Amino acid sequence: MSAVSFPLEQTVDFLVGLLNTPSPTGYHVEAIAYVRRAFEALNLPGLSLSLTGKGALYGIWAGESNRLPRGITAHVDTLGLMVKEIKHSGRLKTTQLGGFAWNSVENEGVTVRTFDDKRIRGTVVPVNPSTHVNANLRTMTRDADTMEVRLDAKVFNERDTRALGIDVGSFVFLDPRVEVTETGFIRSRHLDDKISVACIYGAMLAMRDAGLRPAQETHLLIANYEEVGHGGAAGWRASLDELLAIDMAALGDGQNSTEYHCSVCVKDGGGPYHLEMNNKLIRLARENGIEVKPDIYPFYSSDGTAYWRSGGDAKVGLIGPGVESSHAYERSHTDSIRDSVALITHYLSSE
Repeated sequence: MSAVSFPLEQTVDFLVGLLNTPSPTGYHVEAIAYVRRAFEALNLPGLSLSLTGKGALYGIWAGESNRLPRGITAHVDTLGLMVKEIKHSGRLKTTQLGGFAWNSVENEGVTVRTFDDKRIRGTVVPVNPSTHVNANLRTMTRDADTMEVRLDAKVFNERDTRALGIDVGSFVFLDPRVEVTETGFIRSRHLDDKISVACIYGAMLAMRDAGLRPAQETHLLIANYEEVGHGGAAGWRASLDELLAIDMAALGDGQNSTEYHCSVCVKDGGGPYHLEMNNKLIRLARENGIEVKPDIYPFYSSDGTAYWRSGGDAKVGLIGPGVESSHAYERSHTDSIRDSVALITHYLSSE
């Protein structure tokens, strides 16, 4: 492969824009449009883009060969909330989109989107949230019944809230609070899995600038329902030989992954990934000086698992940049982005 320069600054810029674009599961239109515009602006020879019936972004990128088509996927949908009930007080009871601990969103700013696309600010708070009034606040269970959205609007009852255009089913966007530090850290909600979409973008940009095409015809799926388990299960337009899923690496006690490396997930809650793919990815990393971290995630599954469970027959592997505090206020480092971009690039260019 010819010399490749990995465009870290442009990749991070793409990521920041995507993180600031709301996309809780079920509300994908803005983020999918953002990614499509960015991919189209690359002007990659042989790349065609379209939408699936579910609203995911699908691409076919012509390769040097079409004998053994490959797939690559990451998901743009994130955690969020949806209005379940408008209370007598005018505040909102919500239901989760994806799975997270309620205490991780306590006192987070939110935006409520009405059906006619008005945006109303608010905050996720416990019921009766003042420590000067509620003696049980510190020990109170946090769940859907004890947490609510306090609107930044003069509402005193259900009628007032409905007059704003809010109804059952309105989406509630959690503030991402994106920050890129001088030391290379990126702090934000929803790095899962927008950081991986950014890594795919970075690899595409690197290959364009190096004049490279994929070794095999590559089918690209930016999924929009991964957080509820079926993002990568459908929509593939070819019988794939291999599928590479890109998703964040989960960190914690007993884990091998770090914020500074790309990880190869050899097993997760859905079972082991394909032996040949695991070995291929680790070999490519070693041959190209990339220090990857093999790891196992016990409470996790990916769109690669969804693809297999739907009947897909390709060899599936999973890699991704390390992300601290998954499903909360997350953090990663540009080192893990750089290495993930490099491994994706080498994979797509390899025989």
